[in-house]
Amino acid sequence: MTFEKFVFYVLAVVLIFAAFRVITVRNPVLAVLHLVLAFFTAAGLWVLLEAEFLALTLVLVYVGAVMVLFLFVVMMLDINVAPVREGFIRYLPVGATVAVLMVFEMALVVTSKHFSPAVMPKPPGHPADYSNTKELGSVLYTEYLYPFEIASVILLVAIIAAIALTLRRRAGTKYQNPAEQVMVKRAQRVRLVSLPAEKQAGEET
Repeated sequence: MTFEKFVFYVLAVVLIFAAFRVITVRNPVLAVLHLVLAFFTAAGLWVLLEAEFLALTLVLVYVGAVMVLFLFVVMMLDINVAPVREGFIRYLPVGATVAVLMVFEMALVVTSKHFSPAVMPKPPGHPADYSNTKELGSVLYTEYLYPFEIASVILLVAIIAAIALTLRRRAGTKYQNPAEQVMVKRAQRVRLVSLPAEKQAGEET
């Protein structure tokens, strides 16, 4: 067994273990940490496939931003997991059935003749000056330019829709309108009040 295969099997075992612990651990904080471990090991597998850009993106975007946000949200909300586990036994047959079907489908794909080493051999190695980012960008912005632009428009619409659905005016909530603050007049900001002079007790007239 070569060193590359050894690293692959180690990362694969760690990835399966981390993914299994994500759905079986009771503490939600530990579940998020196991998911971070799963992302790290998946990035290692992508490095073995010479997809360095995707591996770095997975670590920087998902581990460095999304999962940290999930971790802070879970720790700040202090979720009570007892009500969540109440329906575990009731939904266990459905979950087990779906899991068995997924394993059966993956077994059919892996053992199929279309995915055999003879049909899909290992890709040849690249020289030291090979740039995975350059090759990915050249394919993405030439052959798949229109699908990429369509996906970006769809994501933009989804962001605008999410903001529109969550942006609600609540009665009694204080907020500032910068447009009204800029257009205000001097008379609306300062009010001069003339008060009569009052004498203190004991003062001479």
